[in-house]
Parts: sequence; structure tokens; C-alpha cells
Amino acid sequence: MTAPQTAIDGVHWGKIRAHADERGAFREVWRASAFAGTPPFVQANLSTSKAGVLRALHYHRKQIDHWVVVSGRVFVALVDLRPLQTDATAHPLVVTRTLKPDDTVTIPAYVAHGFLALDPTQLLYLVTNEYDGSDERGIAWDDPDLAVPWPLRDVSGGLVLSDRDRANPRLVALRGRL
Repeated sequence: MTAPQTAIDGVHWGKIRAHADERGAFREVWRASAFAGTPPFVQANLSTSKAGVLRALHYHRKQIDHWVVVSGRVFVALVDLRPLQTDATAHPLVVTRTLKPDDTVTIPAYVAHGFLALDPTQLLYLVTNEYDGSDERGIAWDDPDLAVPWPLRDVSGGLVLSDRDRANPRLVALRGRL
């Protein structure tokens, strides 16, 4: 696995290599030594989304996520909220990228993340905390202060959001309270 760093400190994008022959293929999706110094991953989840599903923008204060695209394509948006912890007037950095099968991204705490499924998608993700809901936070996916360039024109059949994602507050309401 390769893991070059992006402009957001601690975010790593990667690509899983497939070792294929006439029988099929083998892929290594996670290796502990690649995450030395990181809290251990304690839960694995598989998210299945129809094309047009938008799951965003969520962040955790104590959890690291490692995503592996199993099938489909997703437009990923990341928002670095860490500068807001020391300067409530700071403007968070927004990074976007389209991922396809075998692409990975590792997301540190206080980096809001979300994706728009451009195709029917399966996303495997490992996390450093077992889910209990206490560390789940959100920001409005369409916040004009973030101006995430969601490729909505690429979604045929309409956008699908959860009630929770529709109700997430704008960044201005969270400043000083992350």
C-alpha cells in the first residue's frame, strides 16, 4: 500500500495493489505496521450506498477512520477543523477527491469527512473507537462557508440524505464549540 500525504496534515491517500493471476486476485487492505504509533483499529464497517447517496459531513474528536473503496466511485470531501480549535475565525481547509475501487484514505480526528456515491458503492472502513454515538458530530454538507464542490450534476435520480445529515448545523454555529 502507498500512502502519500495530502495538504491536510495526517490525511493519507493510498492505493491497494492487486496481485492477480488466472484464479483471481489478492489484495491486502490493512497492515498494522503501516499504522505504527496510531491507536489500534477496533471496529470494521461495510457501508453500502446507492448512487446519489450523500453521507456528510461527519467528524470525530477521538477517532481515526481508514476507508477502503471496495466497489463503485465516491466523491470524498475532507474539511480540516483543527485550526478552529485555537482560532475560531480560521477558515478550514477543504480537500476533495474522487476515489474508485482499491483507493484508500486515512482521516484523523477533527477532520470532517463525507462522500457522495457516484455509483452504487461499497466502502469498508476501520475505526479506532467502537461506535456508541457519543463522538459523532456533523456540519451541514452544503454550508456556503465551506463551499464543497459536490458534483451534484453527476447524480442521476436525485440526491439522497439522511434526516440527520439534513439537520447538521452550519460551521458558524459551531465556531468555538467544536
